[in-house]
Amino acid sequence: MKAKLISFILLLALLFVPTASARAQSPEGGDVFLLGQNYTLNSDETLDGSLAVIGGNALIEKDATINGDVVLVGGNLTINGNISGNVAIIGGNLTISGKVDGDIAVVGGQAALTETAVVNGDISAIGGQVEKDPKAEVSGEIVNNAPLVGIPDVPNIPNVPNVPNVPNVPNVNINTNPLWAVLGVIWRALAVAAIGMLLTLFLQPQLERVADAITRQPVMAGSFGLLAIVVTPLALLIMVVTLILIPVALVVALLVPLAWLFGMVALGQEVGERFTKAINQIWAPVISTGAGTFLLVLVSGFIGLIPCIGWLIAFIITLFAIGGVVMTWFGTRSAPGTMSGMLTPQVEVPPAS
Repeated sequence: MKAKLISFILLLALLFVPTASARAQSPEGGDVFLLGQNYTLNSDETLDGSLAVIGGNALIEKDATINGDVVLVGGNLTINGNISGNVAIIGGNLTISGKVDGDIAVVGGQAALTETAVVNGDISAIGGQVEKDPKAEVSGEIVNNAPLVGIPDVPNIPNVPNVPNVPNVPNVNINTNPLWAVLGVIWRALAVAAIGMLLTLFLQPQLERVADAITRQPVMAGSFGLLAIVVTPLALLIMVVTLILIPVALVVALLVPLAWLFGMVALGQEVGERFTKAINQIWAPVISTGAGTFLLVLVSGFIGLIPCIGWLIAFIITLFAIGGVVMTWFGTRSAPGTMSGMLTPQVEVPPAS
């Protein structure tokens, strides 16, 4: 089971490494990683590498072979061929009619083994169920939602003697000065705006790709952001438990705030461009990005100070920011479903008189 856990974590780590390969529909060697796309390995084809799919479906046809591990998040995985490795599915459905030479982990989903299924390993389900046809072959154990450990009975505790009345402690009201919260929001807005101006000097095309992905596909961007926020803590927890993956966990933990910062600057760039158009002005990209980022972070920060509901608006903006970065891998490629190179044309700024 330890080998299965380590393989599962290594595959999850691929989800957060921007340099991971992203070959679609390719039977040749190398790992395949897809976001929001479907994958099909046709009959008589072989993939010499691991397969990871997020937000899509995967079909391994009969007589097709994968020599590696398979991870699928939020979709349906159908295995009619052969898998020489471990299989992990999170929040989806798994159907096996072929052969799996490895362990299977199902988190928050369902697994169905038909009469032709052969699994040479263990099957574990957490928050889900495994349905096995009587003719299906499983060499290991099948664990459906491992039972809770029983709590031993607590021995009788002797009666506690009566304690004399203690005088009431006076209530001390500590009022937080709202001025500090306001100053904190302004300071954060200035800091992010300054970083945004610096990023614009070197990474303007990447910022434009992120902003374009968010504005063109806001629902998908929010979905990717929510998925990243949900999966990241689980991946970090398992990485820390394995000990040997603690360095990878530190890298993943660092990527999350960087993704938020990069996404906020990209949104700020879009806000700055629209603001300058609204006032019929033409500013340099560095100035417009700084102003837009400052306004975005300032307004979202002030809204976040509103009790009860303020956090929700700030959280939604965070989902858009992180989702746009995940969809474009920090702006290094176009978002799924968009034409590459469709960026905002550069506007020449006349020299100052």
